[in-house]
Amino acid sequence: MTTLNRRQFVAAGAAAGAMLAMPALGAASGPKVLVVGGGFGGATLAQYLRRHDAKIDITLIEKDAKFVTCPFSNGVLGGLYPIDNVTFSYDKMKAAGINVVEDTATKIDAAKKTVATAGGQNFGYDYLVLSPGIQLDWTAIEGYDAKAAEIMPHAWQAGPQTVLLRKQLEAMDDGGLVVIAPPAMPYRCPPGPYERASLIAYYLKAHKPKSKIIILDASDSFIKQDLFMEAWAKLYPGLIDWVPLSKSGKVSKVDTSTMTVSTDFDDYKPAVANIIPAQKAGQIAIDAGLDQGTGWCAIDTISFESKVQKGIYVIGDSTLAGEMPKSGFAANSQAKACARAILATIAGSKPVPSKLINVCYSTVEPDYAFEVVDDFTMTADNIALTFPDDRTSPLKASDEFHKREADNAKSWYANITTEMFG
Repeated sequence: MTTLNRRQFVAAGAAAGAMLAMPALGAASGPKVLVVGGGFGGATLAQYLRRHDAKIDITLIEKDAKFVTCPFSNGVLGGLYPIDNVTFSYDKMKAAGINVVEDTATKIDAAKKTVATAGGQNFGYDYLVLSPGIQLDWTAIEGYDAKAAEIMPHAWQAGPQTVLLRKQLEAMDDGGLVVIAPPAMPYRCPPGPYERASLIAYYLKAHKPKSKIIILDASDSFIKQDLFMEAWAKLYPGLIDWVPLSKSGKVSKVDTSTMTVSTDFDDYKPAVANIIPAQKAGQIAIDAGLDQGTGWCAIDTISFESKVQKGIYVIGDSTLAGEMPKSGFAANSQAKACARAILATIAGSKPVPSKLINVCYSTVEPDYAFEVVDDFTMTADNIALTFPDDRTSPLKASDEFHKREADNAKSWYANITTEMFG
């Protein structure tokens, strides 16, 4: 097998994208594809099916009228732009002939091939694709539930929680403490808490320089750690402290009445507490038993069809997808592979492996970013990294390099959201 190192992969990016492109098929007879969840996985899949077979009857069920992206939402917290910049409508998808239904899918009847919604609707399907994202585990931290999140926001599902956390940062007195508490893996967007700390630090450095951030971590390491540490030492010396699991970093309890965040040995009294609890697959997937009690859905690693129920596919954050992270780009890449598999099945062919990719940018200030790039090989029993080494931006890179990475991040975001929403 030929392997690529990171720089060869970046140079071959266009070719990798071309491998995910799906040929137009003319033999499909108008089967019904029902998609639950209109984020990076679901929206991408619906758009790709529409572009490659106009005969397919595509319905997308999404509970929100507009979608707020988690990628780039940390920039809202840092004051780089308003939340409108990361908010998208489904109008262009509707104009493309996709039936977008604003409702919450609540129950799957796999025998009858129907999905019921909270609004009392029922939708039949020939192929069902679930991309419901994550839900938060309210049992993971003592004292932390949906009500507590209105005082100590998680902001891990972008939207009102993002706005709330931003308002708390703005209202905080100079000299206040900000606590950020990431969970143990796996969770959505592994570098996200550390990018969040960086961009909050950017805001505090400019407007509340006496303040401090403490990251209370449920892990002893994190992705791109050396790059983050290098950036923090350069840009925010003394502003961000990281407390790992081995030094009592894991948050075990919160008390919103006293604004106390506790680990096994220490108590903290932050002015702002960003508590990110453990996560699991979207509720509809769990209710259907697709997680088999594990919290995450096992899938066929070629087609993304559920290992529990034929005719149901699961993509994005709710899956166990081998070595792929739970990220927006990963969901986008999985959606293309899944759509290709569905098109092949409709045409009477056997789905074949695709190359899957993931590129994750982390922005630590407006003109300073770095990346990790991944290329995955699909086999019959795994989705594995093609090249395990040399995947991140280098340490000690120039300011010009990091500026280019920041520009690349903005271009990636513009391109992927255009691909999703038009």
